[in-house]
Amino acid sequence: MQFYTITDTTALYQVFFVIRHTEKYNYNNIWVNYYYQPPNDTLHKEAREFQLATNEKGWLATGMDDIYEHRIKLAPDAGKLKAGNYKFILENIMREDPLKEVLNVGVRVEKVK
Repeated sequence: MQFYTITDTTALYQVFFVIRHTEKYNYNNIWVNYYYQPPNDTLHKEAREFQLATNEKGWLATGMDDIYEHRIKLAPDAGKLKAGNYKFILENIMREDPLKEVLNVGVRVEKVK
């Protein structure tokens, strides 16, 4: 579970799914339940698939040694967020649990410059 506090309501924000894994990760994708709760609102849930690799290009990520990091937009465009606390939860829904070779996953909220 992650929390972000937004104070600047004039800025645009981009929200990313972030995953770090080794080159030995066995899948081209990952399925997660993505939960998010805006301030003073209900908890929303989406089942999401994220493509991590293709047969032609390999990993669709930046890599250092045998570690790869993906930053995948959760919404196509940046947007304004209302002030307050946001809650994010990611839940693995792959058949393998826990997923071997996954180092960490999370949500990142970035202010667009």
